[in-house]
Amino acid sequence: MLQLLSNVLHSLVHRSDRSEAGQSTAEYALVMISAGAIAGLVLTWAKHTNLIGGLFDTVVHGLLHL
Repeated sequence: MLQLLSNVLHSLVHRSDRSEAGQSTAEYALVMISAGAIAGLVLTWAKHTNLIGGLFDTVVHGLLHL
């Protein structure tokens, strides 16, 4: 009986270790997906508002008139 209890306890301890083994990898993947989605939204917004073209024109204009 003591051996059975020991085996069950041992199994539970090692099972919890295995279930968290890839947690940091999954969290990293979620952060990367979220960052990519946010970057895509910002680029889409910037493209539709002509923000990048205006910024580029300002920089070029500033460089040409030094």
